[in-house]
Amino acid sequence: MSDDRARGATSNTITGGISFHAVVQGRDITVQLPPTITPALSGLPAPASAFTGRDQHVEQLLADLNPAIDGAGEQRTVLVSAVSGLAGIGKTELAVQTGAQALKQPDWFPGGLLFTDLAGYDPERRLSPERALEGLLRALTIPGEHIPNGLEDRQRLYRSVLAAYARENRRILVVIDNASTTGQAGPLLPTDGTTAALVTSRHTLDGLDARLHDLDTLDETASTAVLDQALRHARGHHDTRFTDDAEAAATIARLCAGLPLALRIAAAILAAAPTRPAASLATALQAKHARLDKLARPDRAVRGAFDLSYQYLTPNQARLFRLLPLNPGPDLSTDATAHLAATSPDEAEELLQRLAEAHLIEPAPAWGRWRMHDLVRLYADEHGHTHATGDQRDSARTRLFTHYQGITRAANAHLDTLPGPRASHFPNRAAALQWLDAEHANLVSTATIAPALGHPATATSLAIGLARYLNHRRYFDDWITLTTTALVVFRELGDRHSEGGALTNLGTALLQVRRFEEAIDAHTRAATICRELGDRHSEGGALTNLGTALLEVRRFEEAIDAHTRAVTVFRELGDRHGEGAALTNLGTALLEVRRFEEAIDAYTPAVTVFRELGDRHSEGTALTNLGLALLEVGRLEEAIDAHARAATAFRELGDRHREGAALSNRGLALSEMRRFEEAIDVHTQDLAICRELGDRHGEGAALNNLGAVLQEVRRFDEAIDAHTRAGTAFRDMGDCHREGTALNNLGTALRQVRRFEEAIDVHTQDLAICRELGDRHGEGAALNNLGAVLQEVRRFDEAIDAHTRAGTAFRDMGDRNREGQALSNLGTALLEVRRFEEAIDAYARAVTVFRELGDRHREGAALAAWAVTHNERWLRRC
Repeated sequence: MSDDRARGATSNTITGGISFHAVVQGRDITVQLPPTITPALSGLPAPASAFTGRDQHVEQLLADLNPAIDGAGEQRTVLVSAVSGLAGIGKTELAVQTGAQALKQPDWFPGGLLFTDLAGYDPERRLSPERALEGLLRALTIPGEHIPNGLEDRQRLYRSVLAAYARENRRILVVIDNASTTGQAGPLLPTDGTTAALVTSRHTLDGLDARLHDLDTLDETASTAVLDQALRHARGHHDTRFTDDAEAAATIARLCAGLPLALRIAAAILAAAPTRPAASLATALQAKHARLDKLARPDRAVRGAFDLSYQYLTPNQARLFRLLPLNPGPDLSTDATAHLAATSPDEAEELLQRLAEAHLIEPAPAWGRWRMHDLVRLYADEHGHTHATGDQRDSARTRLFTHYQGITRAANAHLDTLPGPRASHFPNRAAALQWLDAEHANLVSTATIAPALGHPATATSLAIGLARYLNHRRYFDDWITLTTTALVVFRELGDRHSEGGALTNLGTALLQVRRFEEAIDAHTRAATICRELGDRHSEGGALTNLGTALLEVRRFEEAIDAHTRAVTVFRELGDRHGEGAALTNLGTALLEVRRFEEAIDAYTPAVTVFRELGDRHSEGTALTNLGLALLEVGRLEEAIDAHARAATAFRELGDRHREGAALSNRGLALSEMRRFEEAIDVHTQDLAICRELGDRHGEGAALNNLGAVLQEVRRFDEAIDAHTRAGTAFRDMGDCHREGTALNNLGTALRQVRRFEEAIDVHTQDLAICRELGDRHGEGAALNNLGAVLQEVRRFDEAIDAHTRAGTAFRDMGDRNREGQALSNLGTALLEVRRFEEAIDAYARAVTVFRELGDRHREGAALAAWAVTHNERWLRRC
């Protein structure tokens, strides 16, 4: 024995192959290895045939694995990539597909690929790092008798072997699947700076110093493709049950919520029953309480996959997980979670973050909000019912609903235009709106479902508290839904007073979606209830709203009567604010019947009332309406001033939406004064405000007005573009009525550049919209403009028909002014085909209409045309 051996020195010699240096401590080992070592690749599962919707993820991972050299001569590879996501999301399949593609790339991984499944979430199959390293070393052809026992020694040998391969230009890709913790996966990672690794886990393993990839669910297109591909793979390409019933396939994809495991199970269910229609499975999966039971096969199940993640939660995490489905909406804020769980916001955020790292929930795009996959929600809710007593589930729901009601009241106070104290929860109106925007879907869902859960007061409180907001944001369908829900509650309780208030809100919402007859009925019933209860104040409000609805169906005299009665009620009560509002609405009704001076007499005291009360918002509204009336009587400077003051008021209040509307009206007045460049500038400012606010509806209105002014300065191409974009904006918002208006203006602009066929097509579209909506007034405008274009292409008989029907429509609606215009246009068309007697009659009737209206300008034009026609008839007779 040498002196060295006597002193206990150790040495390791590996001959006949690659030397791995001193990697095993404690004894001498000589390992004879073959010159060529090929790692075993049999452990890599076969890539699935049905794989779609993940191209971007595969490309990202391949870009990480690419061993290319950058401009500085450095390898740019990301050495460790970690893919995380919900159970069943397809992490393993993504890794397998990526690994298979990486092996096909020349010179990327000439040493091959090592794959190990750590089964990190299965207590019975879970591999320790030591056992996993043993398997990997055997795959690297290290004989079992030379594999040391301890974790540290195995790790040292494993990493040395990988480094040796890398030095020999036989770089290996290591795929570590289904790791539950950093401690389980970390010892398996190479450290030579060249060898790459790909790790999958249900948790975000940020301790690995890896490039993190989060895997999301598939969209509907990819989901239906997976269903179809999986079924065809199992049954052959002739099995087209999913493509034959696209609706059923889409339903199954939606109910599986884009989870690949669920989708493959659904396909397997049909594959096992060759005659079962896709629609049958879609129907079976509709029932929420049975969906997880249905999504199961003997060898795999969605519930089973979730079980493995659920069992890793701490008691506090598990309790919160079970409580989260109590929120009826699509996501939940950290603050609301704290109330739900009766804990602090800090503790709630910590628990939520842990659940997100386990991919049992996911953070929404805006930090501080969290959402849950549909199938996970069903799973959590099942456990929630099982633990209802221990979790104090009913109390948790009550805390959440109470939180929503309280904060909604605080936010609503900031939307009130009257001066007064505001809840301290929000610093300003903008912050209140921001909260309402974020919670909108949750609040609507909560209010809708609350009565069925034994919380009727929640439904009524939210319906009342959200009315201003839903009106402001134009969520009219939600407003109708919530108000109808509250109305049912009040009727069941026999609360007549609240029923009247709900009917008033319902009528106002119905009015916004142009369901006028229903709105009139609601406001009429509200006024009746208030009168019977002796509630004069609410009766005045109902009368005001009734007048507004009557105005929309052009029952002008009834509308004026309702508003006049409302003014009387509020005046008798000494309610100056209510009186001002009623005067404003009365002025609007008078404006419609062209009683302009009376309208001005109504608006002017309304402005004074609101100014004295300090209600700048309502003052701005009254000023806006006053400006419109002043415009009609030619007091243009006063009109411009009124709109400017309105814009200033709204700007000072921070109400950018109404500031833009006031600017728009000012632009109309400037146009009347032929100050077109100023008008264009004002409408452009309005457009900028709407875009800043993301107000697509306002943007459409601004574009429409801008287009009208551009026509005046003969910038027709720009006008056509503006009206086209206006129509698109209104179409996107589902506002068919205003879409028709934009089309009408577009047709006028197209006519100006002699694009007559396009103009005819556009006016015809407008006409179809108006008829579909039952909008007789809009139908008359569309017919009148269509007739004018038809005259341009000398289709006079069609033009005569159009103008005749336009005149009838305007007469039916009581719009004498436009009836006169239609009659004038009819006379022109009749003159073109030498039907002189009829033309003279049309012009004569137009003269009568304009004379009765006091419109001297149009009366003169009609008289001139009448005289020309008489002369033409006389010349023809001669």
